[in-house]
Amino acid sequence: VQLQASGGGLVQPGGSLRLSCISSAVASDHYAIAWFRQAPNKERERVSCISGGDDSTYYAESVKGRFTISRNNAAKTAYLQMNSLKPADTAMYYCRADSSIVFWGQGTLVTVSS
Repeated sequence: VQLQASGGGLVQPGGSLRLSCISSAVASDHYAIAWFRQAPNKERERVSCISGGDDSTYYAESVKGRFTISRNNAAKTAYLQMNSLKPADTAMYYCRADSSIVFWGQGTLVTVSS
């Protein structure tokens, strides 16, 4: 299973970005899809995830109300809509497919700066 993340970039505080994760795993209800991020000199943290069956979602407290995760099974794409971005959101963002084993995609860099 391969995952391709994209959509990162430079944005000003208060701005928005939408990350995409393309993978055949998104089309399968057997996989939950998660977004993680890792800032310089910090541990990787789980930002959000969406289940494979009922599309239930999880958000880290730091992003609740600002980020929205979704998946389009037909398009084999999961999304992370990020609004009201803060400098603290600056990190490399990774998508991951979770089943009995996990698969990681490469990262996409998000930089929030004026």
